[in-house]
Amino acid sequence: MSQLKYKRILLKLSGEALAGKDKYGIKPEVVRYVAEEIKEVHGLGLQIAIVIGGGNIFRGLAASTQGMERSAADYMGMLATVINALALQDALEKLVVPTRVQTAIEMREVAEPFIRRRAIRHLEKGRVVIFAGGTGNPYFTTDTAAALRAAEIGAEVIFKATKVDGVYSADPLKDPEAVKFEELSYLEVLSKRLEVMDSTAISLCMNNRFPIIVFNLHEKGRLKQLSFGERVGTVVKG
Repeated sequence: MSQLKYKRILLKLSGEALAGKDKYGIKPEVVRYVAEEIKEVHGLGLQIAIVIGGGNIFRGLAASTQGMERSAADYMGMLATVINALALQDALEKLVVPTRVQTAIEMREVAEPFIRRRAIRHLEKGRVVIFAGGTGNPYFTTDTAAALRAAEIGAEVIFKATKVDGVYSADPLKDPEAVKFEELSYLEVLSKRLEVMDSTAISLCMNNRFPIIVFNLHEKGRLKQLSFGERVGTVVKG
């Protein structure tokens, strides 16, 4: 029988992943599908931490370009990630997957505050941990939060879930001649300005030697294939 390649992973989900084909909101059937994909690999013994975005509800950067004060807009975006985290937690627990939400901004009535050692303990006990609220600081994206949390909990890899099956030279949904990259270095991602993660997140991954695997979560079974080390999507590493 095949063995899991990883013991502990960090899954980065965009908020849009929960909106399905819509640009905004939360689609219960999509959240359920994502939860089922996570449940499948969790049942194999994989320790799973998740960082989730909030772009399906509110985008702080977009709001700031329209006149809103940047810090206030970013804090609103952080609150949007908490809404998504609670939705995913609900879907996972309906599938009998023990789940904890930890937030970078304290709100004890709905979630635990982020405490590194407690998060690691949850993972060791077989609980899925969802990190919400980004880093808790304005001007930082949830991509950076994913790289930071991966370092803090000792994850072995970051699985970056997107709507396409890897990293391309251009948007494959708009450019039919876009070329898919099988493997990239961190420096290539930065120099080519490829939209894998923002430059701060990529630099953090490079400094800590965290591989990033970009894949399409909406292709059923991809998360399981990655967990067993199968070649899926695009790998970014040193």
